[in-house]
Amino acid sequence: MSVCTVQPVSAFLSTNLSSKIECYQALGDRVLRQLGWPLITVQVHRDQLYDNISIAVEMFTKFCGYTHEYLVFDSNLYEIGRGIRLDTLYTVAGNGFRQVEGYGPISAMQQVVDKPDNVYIVMKEIPSTIFTSSSALSGTFTDNIPTMTIFTDQVYTDITTFAPQTLSSFKQSNVKQSTVQCQPVTSTSFSRLFDYDTLEYRKVIDVVDFQEGSTTGINTLFSLEQTLAQQTYFSYALGNYGFDLVSWYTMKEWIDMREKMLATKRSYQFDDRTQYLRLYPQPKVNSRFYGIVECYVERPIRDVIKEQWVYQYALALTKIVVGRVRSNFGSVQLLGGGSLNYDMLTEGIQEKEKLEALLTDMASTGMGDSPPTTFIVG
Repeated sequence: MSVCTVQPVSAFLSTNLSSKIECYQALGDRVLRQLGWPLITVQVHRDQLYDNISIAVEMFTKFCGYTHEYLVFDSNLYEIGRGIRLDTLYTVAGNGFRQVEGYGPISAMQQVVDKPDNVYIVMKEIPSTIFTSSSALSGTFTDNIPTMTIFTDQVYTDITTFAPQTLSSFKQSNVKQSTVQCQPVTSTSFSRLFDYDTLEYRKVIDVVDFQEGSTTGINTLFSLEQTLAQQTYFSYALGNYGFDLVSWYTMKEWIDMREKMLATKRSYQFDDRTQYLRLYPQPKVNSRFYGIVECYVERPIRDVIKEQWVYQYALALTKIVVGRVRSNFGSVQLLGGGSLNYDMLTEGIQEKEKLEALLTDMASTGMGDSPPTTFIVG
């Protein structure tokens, strides 16, 4: 950018939720401006700058940068000996999203992105009637192709070669054409549960709770819970006899203890690296049920780079880099008797430590995503 280039004011009209920072390049420019660019040269390479931003994004998403999600799943998707993979299921659950490899949609168990250089996203539903005269394509796409379906290069070529009128229905997603070079796809083009920068499913940080669907409860006849509920009702409706509320809670505590002692309620274990949720005991093939998991899911990069903490941490890291470079020229005297300002190294280290403490110790009251404290007992 030329020193004489002046950006319009509209380029800086930004809020927390409507941020102008939509890419690495824009965030990098903001960091450089705070260090005196473009009026003076900042001794940092663009790769160093982008690497600092990446480190800030990684730190932020480790402690914050998540959304609170719920997912209902079918136990038939459980892989015996492995578990159920949550990142793919959360993505598939959003907006009818699915991944196509080779020809035709594959099962939810196999929905994995192989990180190709290019993928093509369906932006407008494609009717299946287009493929009627093609035995291969009509056999593959028996239903309309919904929006947000992702295709590999080969499948995209086969479809558009046979039906050129479908070209306008696709949009290419390439890492270099998204948040890196400040050419983001419009927000209406996104499946919110897919990260188009990493070409990966959004990862689950942690599983908070798991509940298995059952046919028992107070609304089901001939169950223990229903019997207790009826006894409590008749106790107050027909006179003071039978079970009361104290007896109800005592019995419920006994039921909960029984579930733990006899392992009638499944326990779970989640591995954030493999994204597999394991259940103990494992679901049986002939015993199908529906379960619900409560999870925290990472935000995509396009959302995280807008965070103030990410900007400030990237700025602190850049100050450290610039300070180390300038410290090699500490004895150089500038015109007018001045010297290089290499004390930026100390300044950057101090800011980095404060920001890390803010993120790890005070995320609920700082710039993190954790819900704020609503009440204090003391």
